[in-house]
Amino acid sequence: MDLTTCLKSLLLAIQQYRGNRTTENAAQLQKQVKEVSGLKCDQLLSSGQVLPSECVSGLVELAGSPNTNPTLTSSIISLLAQLASDDDSCEMLHSSYNLTSTLASVVHCHSATPGEPVVLQCLQVLQKLTLTYNTCIFQSTNYVHELVAFLMTNIQSHNDDIIMPCLGLMANLCRGNHWVQMHIKSRDNVKPFYRTLINFLAHNSLTVVVFTLSILSSLTLNEKVGEKLFDAKNIHQTFQLVFNIIVNGDGTLTRKYSVDLLVDLLKNPKIADFLTRYQHFSACVSQVLGLLQSKDPDSAAKVLELLLAMCSVSGLRSLLCDVVFKPAATKLSAAGRRLGAGADAARGKEDSALALVQWLSSPVEGAESCSLQALSLLHELLKETLGTDDVPDRVVSFVEMLLPVLMELLKGLKPSKGDTHLRKHCLRITHVTGLLLILCTGDSTRSIVSRQVSAQLCLSQAESLLCCCCSNSPLTCVPPGSDNDLSQVCAEALLKTLELMSKLRQQVKNMETSFYRILQDQRIVTPLSLSLTSHHRERVQTGLSLLFEATPLPDFPSSVLGESIAANNSYRLREAELPVKRVAMVQEVPPPRTNTSQLDSSTSSSRGVHSLVERIQNGLELQEQVKDSHVSEIIDVYAQKLSAFAAQERRLQDLLEAKAAALSQSDRLIAQFRVQRAQAEAEAHKLGSLLKEAERRREDLRVELSGQALEVERSKVEMEELLQHNARLQQDSEEHQSLKGSYNALLNRMTSELEEKEEEIRSLQSDLQQKNSDITGLRGELHAEEQKGKEKDRERSELEETVDVLRKELNRTEQARKDASIKASSLELQKSQLETKLKQREDELSKHSSMIAMIHSLSSGKMKSDVNLSL
Repeated sequence: MDLTTCLKSLLLAIQQYRGNRTTENAAQLQKQVKEVSGLKCDQLLSSGQVLPSECVSGLVELAGSPNTNPTLTSSIISLLAQLASDDDSCEMLHSSYNLTSTLASVVHCHSATPGEPVVLQCLQVLQKLTLTYNTCIFQSTNYVHELVAFLMTNIQSHNDDIIMPCLGLMANLCRGNHWVQMHIKSRDNVKPFYRTLINFLAHNSLTVVVFTLSILSSLTLNEKVGEKLFDAKNIHQTFQLVFNIIVNGDGTLTRKYSVDLLVDLLKNPKIADFLTRYQHFSACVSQVLGLLQSKDPDSAAKVLELLLAMCSVSGLRSLLCDVVFKPAATKLSAAGRRLGAGADAARGKEDSALALVQWLSSPVEGAESCSLQALSLLHELLKETLGTDDVPDRVVSFVEMLLPVLMELLKGLKPSKGDTHLRKHCLRITHVTGLLLILCTGDSTRSIVSRQVSAQLCLSQAESLLCCCCSNSPLTCVPPGSDNDLSQVCAEALLKTLELMSKLRQQVKNMETSFYRILQDQRIVTPLSLSLTSHHRERVQTGLSLLFEATPLPDFPSSVLGESIAANNSYRLREAELPVKRVAMVQEVPPPRTNTSQLDSSTSSSRGVHSLVERIQNGLELQEQVKDSHVSEIIDVYAQKLSAFAAQERRLQDLLEAKAAALSQSDRLIAQFRVQRAQAEAEAHKLGSLLKEAERRREDLRVELSGQALEVERSKVEMEELLQHNARLQQDSEEHQSLKGSYNALLNRMTSELEEKEEEIRSLQSDLQQKNSDITGLRGELHAEEQKGKEKDRERSELEETVDVLRKELNRTEQARKDASIKASSLELQKSQLETKLKQREDELSKHSSMIAMIHSLSSGKMKSDVNLSL
């Protein structure tokens, strides 16, 4: 039995059981549920079909009803858990079908007996629904407060079977849901709850430890408890524990929570700084990179998510580059000394960088996200490494090995395989070309890229993407402003390709010609207009750079581009202004109900057409021998009418099915509206109570306001007194300022006079010093003159002796006497002159002595007068 038939039978069984909850109907419904569970239902909800949607709506409604058979409820929950096979299905079950509230209500109904299998089953499905962390739990969600209270109570219980699922679900609810965190902190039993969680840190199960750390990081990371738990003393042990769990964890689920915990911790700048100084970081990351050697896409995806989160920390990015691009033997030997258990498994395996390259083109099913994550990681690592002045040789060798793999990833675009293949391939092209653009930033790597990339490859790639951008029907695409729009994805891939061609047009032969050829293609208008009207800055900048290159070209369609941009802006404006009107128009379409008269009329018309066909066929059999042209014309007319009737019948049948689907859709919308109305009524009741509280508070504030008014009057009186006192103080201050000015003027005058006297004293002292120096010189001259006088006396005595000798010899010769008398007379003359000079010198000396005495008397008199003045 195919899936569509099973779903129709399931929908019929749901309607029968909903109308009459008998044992037979319950057994029939349970049988249909088991049959659907045995089929492959992957991505059934994301198909957008009406029949699966109606079945799921009915199952969710029955699962949340307390009147449903418990066994049937368990079977329904198992089927719903099977349908939640991917993130999109989980999101639809939460948002479109309100499954979270339904399961929370089931848990609340059985809260007295938490050990029942249906409770554990609900907790597991809730944990699966909220594991993507995209599930936004609103405060108004039904039974969510009761669910949080149930989890807190049972986490503090001694039932080991329920503690672990409660911890896992609590970790999911706390991560990213601020109102859940505030609600837990506001409860009375939060301190015992914290103590219980801290005790769980010593649990022998690594899964329990990870769940506990995740809850504590969400609740206490920015509080005193969190500062103690994650301080500098404990954080290194936490790092080591988390890395050990990632490498040697109990399974994929534990590894996922460990990675998410470390990613959350890295968002805290203080903890991120601690990790940059963690001495075993390189060894731990080497062991984590060893997990990429496995063939499990889920584990690889979480490892790559962790590495991308580390790349967001500037201090870790360079360390991560050293680890990834380090030779394999060095990394494994360093890692083996630290983590032991995982080192033996990792020893002898290939380089981590090579493992990243292998995940780029892995044939493992479900590895598409891993390929994109690996490309993003290589983008960050190579951007960091190529940003340095000197690129290591091992990085250049890695680029040489990487480029052939990237070239293979660019190939294989086949639009005939459908939109899913096209979307995946365009995303891959965007990431690959982005990585190639990073490689073009360095001279050494750009030359390697230019040898691998050909103009023909880029030209064929661009033309294929142009065809994809222009062939997408607007009826099958998401609105142009959406990131999920297939045209937007193709356009981004095309623009990245053109940007790469622009970078390499000078290095690659014929690349410039191919680049300008694509820019002059009329189909370039669609991707360019989408990029220029995008809300992403990088896309707008890329579009502007290409527009700058394309505008001078002769065949560039500038006017068409302007019209396209105007159309996109008009569409965005219309979508922004009329979202409510569009929804109202959809809801106002009257879903005609399918009734018996319509079915009967359709059946009767069908019977009439068939009977007419039979009569014509019988008439033709009776008149086989008649060869009349008029009869043949009549037959042709009737044949045309019959074909028209058949086409009309098919259209009526399609319309009938569409109306039935619309009816079911309207019933589901009505049910959802009823739920929303109940929630709105509860919210209104809450607002009413808040209004009453506000009225009471207003009366209290009114009384308080009257007291405040009296206080204001008293304050005014006190203010007047203070103003008067302030005026008096101001007057005193002005008098003080005037006295202070007079004092300062007097002080300045006395200071100026004192400075003048000091200047006079300095001038007299300089004169005195000059006179002393003159006296000292005169004393020296006087001493010299005295020495000369003594010398003259000695010479005179000698001359007298000479005269005596000459007198004795006078008789001897006359000439000698004459000579002697001449000499004597001359000596007498000299003597008289010397005596005259000596007398003059003595007079001058006496004058100088009297002057010195007078100066001394004057200076002593001045000093006494100055001393008296200062006193």
